[in-house]
Amino acid sequence: MKKKIFVILVLLFIGGGVYQVIHAEKRVRVEAVAKASRYDSRILRDVWGVPHVYGKTDADAAFALGYANAEDDYATIQEGLLMVRGELASVKGEEGAVTDYLIKLLKTRELIDAKYDTDLSKETRAICEAYADGVNLYAAIHPEEMAHGVLPFTGKDVVAGFVFKGPFFYGLDNKIQELFGDKRKREVSQKVAKANPFNPYTQGFPIGSNAFAIAPSRTPDGKTHLAINSHQPWEGPVAWYEAHITSEEGWNTFGASFPGCPVILVGHNPSLGWAHTVNSPDLVDIYVLEMNPDNPNQYKYDGEWRDLEVRQVGIKVKLWGPISWTFKREALMSVYGPTVRRDHGVYSIRYGGMQDIRQVEQWYRMNKAQNLEEFMDAMKMRAIPSLNCVYGDREGNIFYLYNARFPKRAEGYDWEKYLPGNTSETLWKEYLPFSALPLVVNPESGFVISCNNTPYRCTLGEDNPKPENFSKTLGIETHMTNRALRALELYGGDESITTEEFYDYKYDLFYSEDSEVAEAARMIASVTDAEDPLVREGIELIRKWNLGTELDNRSTAIALLAINPNPDGGYRTKGLEQMLNNIKKYGAILKRFHGRMDPTWGEVNRIVRGDVDLPIDGGPDVLRAVYSIFNVDGRLNRFEDDGRLDGKGGDCHIQMVTWDEEGRVDSQTIHQYGSATLDKTSPHYADQVEMFAKHEMRPVWFTEAEVREHLESEYRPGEERP
Repeated sequence: MKKKIFVILVLLFIGGGVYQVIHAEKRVRVEAVAKASRYDSRILRDVWGVPHVYGKTDADAAFALGYANAEDDYATIQEGLLMVRGELASVKGEEGAVTDYLIKLLKTRELIDAKYDTDLSKETRAICEAYADGVNLYAAIHPEEMAHGVLPFTGKDVVAGFVFKGPFFYGLDNKIQELFGDKRKREVSQKVAKANPFNPYTQGFPIGSNAFAIAPSRTPDGKTHLAINSHQPWEGPVAWYEAHITSEEGWNTFGASFPGCPVILVGHNPSLGWAHTVNSPDLVDIYVLEMNPDNPNQYKYDGEWRDLEVRQVGIKVKLWGPISWTFKREALMSVYGPTVRRDHGVYSIRYGGMQDIRQVEQWYRMNKAQNLEEFMDAMKMRAIPSLNCVYGDREGNIFYLYNARFPKRAEGYDWEKYLPGNTSETLWKEYLPFSALPLVVNPESGFVISCNNTPYRCTLGEDNPKPENFSKTLGIETHMTNRALRALELYGGDESITTEEFYDYKYDLFYSEDSEVAEAARMIASVTDAEDPLVREGIELIRKWNLGTELDNRSTAIALLAINPNPDGGYRTKGLEQMLNNIKKYGAILKRFHGRMDPTWGEVNRIVRGDVDLPIDGGPDVLRAVYSIFNVDGRLNRFEDDGRLDGKGGDCHIQMVTWDEEGRVDSQTIHQYGSATLDKTSPHYADQVEMFAKHEMRPVWFTEAEVREHLESEYRPGEERP
């Protein structure tokens, strides 16, 4: 009887909570509809379904962007919202708990609450809040898509997405993950720093992006070219979303963003454009605290014991159905920063930009800049903590910037190791100035490249930054990707680059003779004593390989499957023996499904979207980057099921921007799938796949008159989309 009463009480408690949530949601939905009347905005969808949003003010335009983005990808926006609130586990269960803990460990929300009104301009707050209002309006009209208790989305939520996710681009999550292993992963540095020798070849899996800028001095017709070619996953929260934002306050920017962002992250306006690529500066430091043996919550700092800030944070985890449970976890803070207690030590974390919430404001200023000086002023904010930037404009200016929020660290320590956490000598409090960054403006060579490679080889000639001018405490990478090698060979080998060549070089399909893939192929080709007939056949195919990834190439499949450039390590991580074993294993699968070891690369490498299934060229770390060879759950993509590989990332949203001698802009673009991110019934779910596979692009319609000539629909946020 007591058990039945307990169950009834639990159900009544849950029912009462659900009623309260539903009642609150109705109120929020009414408020969302009422707020919409404040905004004067329109959405024009072109024939590709791309939203061109117009507003009287910047905030009006941001409101329309939020609504359009929610129309196309509300589920991803909502998941991102739950993440930055530390509430993902309440919907996703255990898989969201780690992210929820990180948000609370880093005190992301407390930081934003403290600085939102003081550190962000009223204009930036206005666009963030307007974007959130646009998302709220969509959710209010479509309550069936909402998770309970999520609304309202706020301007602070928008800012939190930038603050929380930004450090992951330079590896903060990886450094924190190290601490949760069974034992300490690195030595503690003493005051003896070892040299960081220059190594021209990449040692890790080359993922990231391409960006190229060509000045008029290197073109036959005085044109300026900019290639925006970020490599992202083809689906998920960091897959690109294409949009065009226009207001009567001077905002007129076309490009790409992520779900939940009120600004364009990579793109161009009539006067200038920019691209980002991922870099790997050393911006994260881990400190090993010296703990008081008599008090587990005290650590030694400059000879004195200090108290840790100790909190118990709650993480609500969905168990089943409407049942959830709030787990408590310890979150600590020291003078160095967020702190975790493990069996092998107590560690504090300090990272570049950790107290800055202005990332969205910097991108907003970049969107609205009209010339080199204004854009450079935006970059000097240093709010974006990492990412290379490549720039071009109507005046013929180009630049490459290795952007990083470098801490001003004490010389003498090896900052790649863990640091002693008992001295103020290792506690940095300032950042190096903008002038300390590797920067190349208008080089004599007339071009710059950025392909996740060292900044010391971003062009040709003496304008390259010199390694000796930068402290080894910065951890600036020294490697070269194949894409960087090929870009220097192609753009650097042509002193008069036509528009056609500018496009052709971007879609290059080959590995450089100086690349690690080429070196690995030569290692395989040198083997003359293989006993297994399958291995001998594979070796002979690789001997004939031209290092290309063309659709009709019959050596590419076995070569890349053997060399196996995947995210788990470098090309030769497991050596020649493993590559020969791969020939035997994957060669047998090729024969099983294709009847031969040498099917064309197009028969193996595919782009699949809904019912569309097409061959695609390119491969890992070529300029035509397509990532399909990597392990999923210990298996090689879908290869072991049917002998084929599906592209999962790489080239995606591409923009090729040109300014002629008169400063007029013309740009072409393409998306790997289409503007309908999730709606499989939409005509725009896969309408660009065939063009993407064929290296074709479509024009960017930049003026409202051009958009109206290619108009699919026009409506206001809240109205039914025609």
